Amino acid sequence: MAEISAKLVKDLRDKTGAGMMDCKKALTEAKGDTEKAIEWLRQKGIASAEKKAGRTAAEGAIGSYIHTGARVGVLVEVNCETDFVARGEIFQELLRNVAMQIAACPGVEYVSTDQIPAAVAEREKQIEMGRDDLAGKKEEMKEKIVAGRIGKRLKELALMDQPFIKDSTVTVAELVKQVAGKVGENIQVRRFTRYTLGEGIEVEQSDFAAEVAAMKAA
Repeated sequence: MAEISAKLVKDLRDKTGAGMMDCKKALTEAKGDTEKAIEWLRQKGIASAEKKAGRTAAEGAIGSYIHTGARVGVLVEVNCETDFVARGEIFQELLRNVAMQIAACPGVEYVSTDQIPAAVAEREKQIEMGRDDLAGKKEEMKEKIVAGRIGKRLKELALMDQPFIKDSTVTVAELVKQVAGKVGENIQVRRFTRYTLGEGIEVEQSDFAAEVAAMKAA
């Protein structure tokens, strides 16, 4: 069995935020392989968080983020179970990170794939079914290919399925579950709004040459 050094345990703790004993146990289970130990911790963290998922999360906070240049802004609501946790540094850091994630992902429109309306999924399916590269394929084969593409496309629209901008080895969903494991409460990202400066405003395009010609003709 590989020797589990204190440095190895500390490095794993720095990467995952898990407790020292949990890190040591994970490394022992993984025979010293850090990547396998991280997977083990994620599995345990996810299991722990899912046990809390049924509990009511009615507290929390609304966070905001304004990107450099003040052209993109985000408001996000993240819920937890108690005001004590909501005011804590760990929760507040998560709130900031989620707000920054939303600002960095302009293609994201929903919190999770569960929130995507059936009409949107059906529209994407019709688009994919009409792709030229599927012409001539059997209907059953087309359905399988399209199902895979739709699954990928819907994940692109969902915040929780995005790789975390500060650590692409974890998704936003996994990040939230890790924090839930740390604070011992159910944590849920409920909703968000992104503002892009000038979005939706129709700007009248003037023809400068035509204006000059009109002035000369007057």
